[in-house]
Amino acid sequence: MTRRLETTLNYLVLTVFAAVSLIPIVGVIFSALTPPAQSSPSFTVPHSLYFGNFGSAWAQGHFGSYLRSSVIVAVAVVVLSGVLAILAGYSFATFRFPGRTALFYLTLVGMMVPAEAFVIPLYFDLRSWGLTDTYWALIMPQTAMSLGFGVFWMRNFFRSVPPSIVEAARLDGASDFTTLWRILVPIGRPAVLTMAMLVFMWTWNEFLIPLVMITADSLRTAPLGLTFFQGQHTTQFSLLAAAAIIVALPVVLLYLFLQRHFIAGMLSGALRE
Repeated sequence: MTRRLETTLNYLVLTVFAAVSLIPIVGVIFSALTPPAQSSPSFTVPHSLYFGNFGSAWAQGHFGSYLRSSVIVAVAVVVLSGVLAILAGYSFATFRFPGRTALFYLTLVGMMVPAEAFVIPLYFDLRSWGLTDTYWALIMPQTAMSLGFGVFWMRNFFRSVPPSIVEAARLDGASDFTTLWRILVPIGRPAVLTMAMLVFMWTWNEFLIPLVMITADSLRTAPLGLTFFQGQHTTQFSLLAAAAIIVALPVVLLYLFLQRHFIAGMLSGALRE
């Protein structure tokens, strides 16, 4: 009886929190489907569903170009930071070399320093190299910012792998390269995909670095483009809601597609220290 009551209370609390979390999302969706004549800044239930706001926002906001830039930057950052994090995490987890611990904690500094602390000197450095207003001005800093978390995540995953697996591979004559890429990485697919999902989300939502580094309209990322679109349509609430959904939809779809792997990665030993 006590166990059943505890289970019921748990579900009740989770239901309340889920409802509180979903109300703003439902409000944005309703607003995006509200005809312009009925548009309001408050929570509004549309009399009829109007999907034209999405087409208008897409055409007026140039979101095709912005989404393309975001995809290019996010995919490049995920691939670069993922490969480097796997290599560095494997090195820190398995190799013994002088200064390993100090170097690892130095790598973690990247998780602690906010972009606001270095974005101005970084801008002048990249400008002196002629890299501002290019994708590299977005890819390189965000790859470096993601490495601290990626190395920490992958190191802890590799440390959670039973040593017998690595020893068996070496007895069979496998090199470190083969052991890493053909045995450990396939085993750790949930952890790798979870890291990729988080890095993609952080990169997609990054606002400050694109704002400072990019002035060309064709290179603006989706969040930056949404801000400029908002400044041009401050009172067209349905149009703004539709634009916000367009910008957020790729991350939501990616999460739904990788949800099983994401949950498995979060519940695995990837965070064990």
